[in-house]
Amino acid sequence: MGVAQAERVLKSRWRTASLAAGWPFPGDWPSREVDDVVTAMVDTADPGDALVRLGRSRAEAGAGLGETLLDLAALHAVLDGACGVVAPNVDALPSRMLRLTALGWADVLTEEAADRGAEDPLTGLATRGYLRTRLAELYRGTPAPGDRYALVLVGLDLTRATGWSRVVAMTLLSDVLRVVFDGGETLATLGPSVAAVLTRRDASLAQRISTVRVLAADRLAVDPHVRPTGPADVWSEHLPATHGDACALLAALGR
Repeated sequence: MGVAQAERVLKSRWRTASLAAGWPFPGDWPSREVDDVVTAMVDTADPGDALVRLGRSRAEAGAGLGETLLDLAALHAVLDGACGVVAPNVDALPSRMLRLTALGWADVLTEEAADRGAEDPLTGLATRGYLRTRLAELYRGTPAPGDRYALVLVGLDLTRATGWSRVVAMTLLSDVLRVVFDGGETLATLGPSVAAVLTRRDASLAQRISTVRVLAADRLAVDPHVRPTGPADVWSEHLPATHGDACALLAALGR
């Protein structure tokens, strides 16, 4: 049996076992992440990254953790080589297989919880969820928004700071952004060490990016406890073609 055929057979048996076990979303079961897991299993490669992505994709599609793990148990039962009808058993899952998939699923829930508020309580900047909403409005009302708007990103190296110094550093950085971008732009936090500004592309953008870099260096230099977090990385990102791609970009930048 060739590799391609082996992958088709495994995917078909996995889907059949999962649906028989009660997978509630038949139309949503196939995905790129399913294909990645199948490929890893057939190639006998390490499926770790593929399992994490599978867990994430299931959570993003609205599947609960119990449903996700039952689907995974269906795969495990099929991989065990059982013929005919298989009986998925979550309790029989190898611990690594279960852990990686569950971690991927939980990552999405953690991100969604962080996105629910409109304002970050520590920095006073908007949350990533609010920025996503603002981008949705922009993409609906602006043809080719990447030609007129840009994301300015500012990041710190918080691995070299401890305790409250990390919070202080991001608070100082948020103050710099408010000084430089004071014309109604959307200022948001993307993660513990990255902030973003949604702003218009104009002749002053390059100068304002330079000003952020200089002011951030000045503010961080004042306190010896936060100084190691600098110098701040400041750069701009072109807005992707679609709102979905823009949201994916925010998630990647915030990690």
